[in-house]
Amino acid sequence: MSNISELELQNLRHLIGGYDTTHCKMKEYAQAAQDSQVKQFFEKGAQSAMQNKQQLMKFLG
Repeated sequence: MSNISELELQNLRHLIGGYDTTHCKMKEYAQAAQDSQVKQFFEKGAQSAMQNKQQLMKFLG
């Protein structure tokens, strides 16, 4: 893998942090949801955010 610039590293850090925040919020929303469809919607959103975060983390390894 080629080296990434400092700006690219900062952008990755920002995106990873955003997906981490989204994951945590979606999990909380899912836990608080009363409706099963709403709960499922937020659970899927949390899972998607975690997958995106993990994909971006690969650029750091």
